[in-house]
Amino acid sequence: MRIVLFYQSLISDWNHGNAHFLRGVASELLARGHKVDVYEPRNSWSVQNLVTENGWSPVIEFEQAYPQLDSTRYDLHHLDLAQALTDADLVVVHEWNEPELIERVGEYRRTHNDFVLLFHDTHHRLAGHDTLPFSLQHYDGVLAYGQVLTDKYLRHGWAERAWTWHEAADVRVFHPLPNIARTMDLVWIGNWGDDERTAELHEFLIQPVKDLKLRAEVYGVRYPDDAIAALAEAGIRYRGWLPNYRVPEVFAASRLTLHIPRRPYVRELPGIPTIRPFEALACGIPLLCSPWNDTEHLFTPGRDFLVAQDGDEMTELIHKVSSEPSFAENLAAHGLETITQRHTCAHRVDGLLAIYEQVGSESKRMVAAL
Repeated sequence: MRIVLFYQSLISDWNHGNAHFLRGVASELLARGHKVDVYEPRNSWSVQNLVTENGWSPVIEFEQAYPQLDSTRYDLHHLDLAQALTDADLVVVHEWNEPELIERVGEYRRTHNDFVLLFHDTHHRLAGHDTLPFSLQHYDGVLAYGQVLTDKYLRHGWAERAWTWHEAADVRVFHPLPNIARTMDLVWIGNWGDDERTAELHEFLIQPVKDLKLRAEVYGVRYPDDAIAALAEAGIRYRGWLPNYRVPEVFAASRLTLHIPRRPYVRELPGIPTIRPFEALACGIPLLCSPWNDTEHLFTPGRDFLVAQDGDEMTELIHKVSSEPSFAENLAAHGLETITQRHTCAHRVDGLLAIYEQVGSESKRMVAAL
């Protein structure tokens, strides 16, 4: 089967968490013998920022880390959709594309019904809107990475069909590395977040680390000067951008990590944890979270990870995990087992291919009824 994917970027994960999942899904599809073509804009915002900050070496390193993956970088006004989509069986267009591209692919689908066309929404951008900035009229359906988004698409009539398609861990990359010594007490990997979690980072990360005098590191981008200063004042080392494929070795060197979701996910998109917890649990590291509501029962809070309701409780939980090795090991083992059994990219590809078969079967029945 030939599968075409339009995404913001495959080659850059600079402030672009969707690249994590895309790489895992594309790798799994390729491993199953499918032909996968990924298209990303030549002027990708993520690539531009990555190269501006770090030069071209991270792009070369990505190619070495993922030799099976590549992408076609295009200019929107010169993109030949007929060439890109000829012989395609399944086409997926991510929501972080230009509205012009989203609608052009839909218009092409209107006159070519020989492939299944799906729209993929993985963000809170549309959570507060009652209208779409583009039309999905000719799409066969929507892949939404949380039930609250699925319901929104159906409730507003933005799509006739929508399926919940959660993100997951690429266990080819994210897995325990037991031979690496744990030399760090705590690591947090995440971007600052445009003031969407500033207070939460101070309460659940910076202050507990300072109070417990932990050896801690933080990785991520878009940190303002005052944030970097606050980390330093708490004794936390700020390490900047980290290629996602190097995250497992960083997790392996730390005793625990945290998940501190942005406010819009907690308030507007309950049940959507983002990809970070999946990857952390897949690496077998104890995970502690600031409050978020697992409304879709993806995990078992208290067994897969711990949830602190405030900064004081986070401090207590960090101390407990740090000082009780057997407790920490059991917590990490349970989280890893949950990922292995339910939340790998292989599981998500199974779901994607089932959706493809469902749409194809429904289309054949409609044609037969005419």
